[in-house]
Amino acid sequence: MPKEFTRDELKGFDGKNGKPAYFACNGTVYDVSDSTQWSDGEHFGMHPAGIDLTDELGASPHGTEVFEFFPKAGVLKD
Repeated sequence: MPKEFTRDELKGFDGKNGKPAYFACNGTVYDVSDSTQWSDGEHFGMHPAGIDLTDELGASPHGTEVFEFFPKAGVLKD
C-alpha cells in the first residue's frame, strides 16, 4: 500500500532547509529532491514543492509525461 499524504503533511516536504521536495499532481506524490530543476524546493522559481500542482499543470509547457522520471513517494489523501 502506498504512503498516503494529507495536504498538511505534504507542506512539510517543501525542499527548504534540507527537507525533501515533494509535490502532488493528479493524486500522486512525486519526490523531486534530487532534481536540479527543483533546486531549493522550487521549479524554475515559479512552482513550489510541498503542494498539489494539479491545477497549475495547464500553464506548464509539458504534461505529466515528465513525472515518469521521478520516484513516486505516495498518494495524496483528500
